[in-house]
Amino acid sequence: MEQAKRVIALGFFDGVHLGHAALLRRVAERAEELGAVPAAVTFDNHPENIISGEVRVPLINSAADREGLMERLYGIREVITAHFDQTMMRMDWRDFVTEYLVKEHGAVHLVAGHDFHFGYKGLGTPQRLRDLCGELGIGCDIVPRVELDGVTVSSTHIRALIAGEEMKAAVRFLGHPHVLSGTVIHGAELGRRLGTPTANLALPEGVLSPAFGVYACKVILPDGTDRPAVTNVGVRPTVSDAHTVSVEPWILDFDGDLYGRNVRLEFYKQLRPERKFASVEELRAAILENAAQTRAYFAEIKR
Repeated sequence: MEQAKRVIALGFFDGVHLGHAALLRRVAERAEELGAVPAAVTFDNHPENIISGEVRVPLINSAADREGLMERLYGIREVITAHFDQTMMRMDWRDFVTEYLVKEHGAVHLVAGHDFHFGYKGLGTPQRLRDLCGELGIGCDIVPRVELDGVTVSSTHIRALIAGEEMKAAVRFLGHPHVLSGTVIHGAELGRRLGTPTANLALPEGVLSPAFGVYACKVILPDGTDRPAVTNVGVRPTVSDAHTVSVEPWILDFDGDLYGRNVRLEFYKQLRPERKFASVEELRAAILENAAQTRAYFAEIKR
């Protein structure tokens, strides 16, 4: 069976931000010109974490969420998630192109960013990639940096915004709401007793926690429909001393059983930092106020 031709974007794509968007749009254009499959290569582990032997870089998104963003927003039809381990880390940059991308995945055109380094010791550079593609007779585009407000769009900058109570700014640099998906699990059911029932999610391992606080979100339900949600991220200091981080959206205008189902959260803005209230009644009043703010926010952006 003849191997499919692919135009492949190269990168880790954490966050799938505006800089990545430039690469992915170029891939879609080249794929249409060449009659090829628009694809992207990413890794399951952040290379810096494997190289250092410790988790230095918390991820903006899980691998599954990165894949979903690339497919939904930019028309990427195949996301190739390579296992980044010691073997991959030591692979010669030429072999990564000739053996992995061209022979194994049928690359006929590659697209990379201006700062993309790959292969053993990062010896693969944009210029070396371009030169090797020329030798192999395949196409190559190197996409220049993307700036917003005079700042280079980068995953590092966006991580700092998400962790630093700057979700609205993070969304601008991402070019889309910040995404976090997970399976709904059983919680203490305090929200149900307060009349504000939440769908509790465990923060995926290795994924960055947004700054503790309450957020205006949308929840994408298993059937594909969406609802506004008031989401608390944090340790629930009013009702718990456990210090376990949880993500708890109260899905407005929804009544159903989601236990064991996967939902996608889309974060738009922070409404307030997490705080310890003097009583559960004060907490409930604050949640109701946040619900009203969330409804008003989404009504406004619909205009």
